[in-house]
Amino acid sequence: MALKALPLLLPLRGVLKGSLYTMQWASMFILLYFMEGVMRAWSDLNPVSAWLAGLEIALSLLFYVSAILYCRPAKKAAKQRAPKRPIRQQ
Repeated sequence: MALKALPLLLPLRGVLKGSLYTMQWASMFILLYFMEGVMRAWSDLNPVSAWLAGLEIALSLLFYVSAILYCRPAKKAAKQRAPKRPIRQQ
């Protein structure tokens, strides 16, 4: 179980700092845990393992939605600050 949690330490520093770039790639990275949880919940016969897989699904979805909601206002603000390029007419 510790080996499965070890890759989550990669984006930890950037997530704690609130880095927009890290939040974006971590939100895609966490989907691997979501997929693994769905596979385990669907196919595992052990009820405890299936319950833990459901918990993994819930936590990964919570992180994904939180990351999206964190990044959305920052992306909108960055678009508004970006210089407008004139449209070239031919």
